[in-house]
Amino acid sequence: MQQDPSHYDGVGYPENGAARTRWIVSHRGPKRVHNPLRPYACFVEEEIDSGGTLQPTATLFLTNRECRYRCLMCDLWQDTLDDTTPDGVIPAQISHALAELSPAAQIKLYNAGSFFDPLSIPRADYPEIARLVEPFSRVIVECHPALIGESCIDFSHSINGKLEVAIGLETVHPGALDRLNKRFTLDDFRRSAEYLRNADIDLRVFLLLRPPYLSEEEGIEWAIRSLEFAFDSGATACAVIPVREGNGAMEALRQVGDWAPPKLRSLELVQEIGIGMQRGRVFADLWNIEKAIDCPCDLDRILRMDSMNRTQKIMPPVLCSHCTPAVR
Repeated sequence: MQQDPSHYDGVGYPENGAARTRWIVSHRGPKRVHNPLRPYACFVEEEIDSGGTLQPTATLFLTNRECRYRCLMCDLWQDTLDDTTPDGVIPAQISHALAELSPAAQIKLYNAGSFFDPLSIPRADYPEIARLVEPFSRVIVECHPALIGESCIDFSHSINGKLEVAIGLETVHPGALDRLNKRFTLDDFRRSAEYLRNADIDLRVFLLLRPPYLSEEEGIEWAIRSLEFAFDSGATACAVIPVREGNGAMEALRQVGDWAPPKLRSLELVQEIGIGMQRGRVFADLWNIEKAIDCPCDLDRILRMDSMNRTQKIMPPVLCSHCTPAVR
């Protein structure tokens, strides 16, 4: 992908935060065009709750202003707007989706960034959003640690169900976390987690499997360490996401040998170990996972991970004479 020299004219990934942002943006392609009155995707999925019950969950991917942070691995910007989200747009999207979807017990309002960023989700829309999600027993949103504050409590008090906030911790590897351009520290994350806990708001954590600059073995090790840190911080659920190509920056890092996609068997192993901790739910993110298939047994492994997602129980292992097991 051709770089725009007006953004960044270097070659390697910079060490400076501002230069990193320019480098990341310089590798981007065009955004997809979406109707701002519609979520760019919505569906109902089943997710096991903390009590062990499968709950139908309405999942909405809202169309709104791009996240103010430019994370190295993120590809969610492709489905966002360039300008501040106008008042009334988000309630219109939620209303449209709920009219199309079958009934559900929980709802995820994911917005490719931070729900509590007023440029993305106008605070003037909170009352109408709260009215629309009144039927749901749990409302799950996402947010950057720097934007966790009073608006979380205000929104929590306005809804009928339990609020759960998902934070992208990504990794506790200090070098890798810094290079992701996340712009927070582990202490920042701890403070945000404590704030949510004191406000009786549940915490979900997104973690990455094999961020840039880690080997396959290191990716497994640090994903497990990150799970432990997240549960120590009060997380009730963790989603392990294999880092993928698709945003330009990851392709550039792969080309120079600074990153490679994690193996499907590594994701399976991390999920298994995480569930075995018995400290909270651990989900393997299986979105577009077919791209990771490199052995005939991988289809069975995907089914195994899906079953473990749904039951939070360790399923019988998949045996294969063709592939090398993940490092244990």
